Amino acid sequence: MTLWVDADACPGAIKELIIRAARRLKILAVFVANKYISIPESSYIAGRRIGLDPQAVDMHITDNARAGDVVVTQDIPLASSLVAKGVVVISTRGELFTEENIGERLSIRNFMQGLREAGALTPGPAEFARKDSRRFADTLDRVLTRLLKPGTAGG
Repeated sequence: MTLWVDADACPGAIKELIIRAARRLKILAVFVANKYISIPESSYIAGRRIGLDPQAVDMHITDNARAGDVVVTQDIPLASSLVAKGVVVISTRGELFTEENIGERLSIRNFMQGLREAGALTPGPAEFARKDSRRFADTLDRVLTRLLKPGTAGG
């Protein structure tokens, strides 16, 4: 199992939680970004700096993530394509994207984007808060525990 991170917009608190989990559980965490990101040296932590094309990170993760891997992203279209492949996807705010909820999330995202493109002013996301970090940590722990359990795809 690999833990992939769409790292360009990943909050620092979430990055730290992922690094700690990767070291503790001895799983590979790969941070993929268009820009330089600072990550500690570790056999369990890797960084991949991808080209400047806005879709390059998404394409790299989509091409490399496999069923049973975990991806952390805020990108709903990326999450949708990964869920369809059997990849476990968690938002940086701790929402677990599933086959049951990703269609609705994608519809809402597309609707809001349509409004913005038509000139409507829409509110941005709420400020990232400590409760978001806690929710993410809980969701990540629950997912990794399930996947690393003996007899499962990752364990």
